[in-house]
Amino acid sequence: MIVIHHNPDCGTSRNVLKIIEASGETPTVIEYLKEGWTKAQLLALFAAADLTPREALRETKSPAADLGLLEDGVSDETILAAMLEHPVLVNRPIVCSPKGVKLCRPSEAVLDLLDRLPPGPFHKEDGDLLIDAEGKRVG
Repeated sequence: MIVIHHNPDCGTSRNVLKIIEASGETPTVIEYLKEGWTKAQLLALFAAADLTPREALRETKSPAADLGLLEDGVSDETILAAMLEHPVLVNRPIVCSPKGVKLCRPSEAVLDLLDRLPPGPFHKEDGDLLIDAEGKRVG
């Protein structure tokens, strides 16, 4: 079973979902901007992915700067509280699979979490080749 914490407006998140589906998996898709987060959920995801709240903080195209979260000395607890109030502050996509949990940026990071690669050739949304015609990872 694969779970993707997904934002359909994000190109990287769309790429990751497409890669997962092309590999033959049917993931559980959680649109976290609609559903929000719980503190326990974020702490568990971050621990499993070996991330701190600061490492998981989305710095661009989010209110992080306006909220003062990019300043030195802001605690992880403060960042976590802001993430609960503003779900967009969590960088995405976060994918959970039997092989682990990962913040999949860049999108090809999801390949490490899959049992099989998508058939090739496979291109990302921007046209970059990810899997060649022989089914091997590129790059």
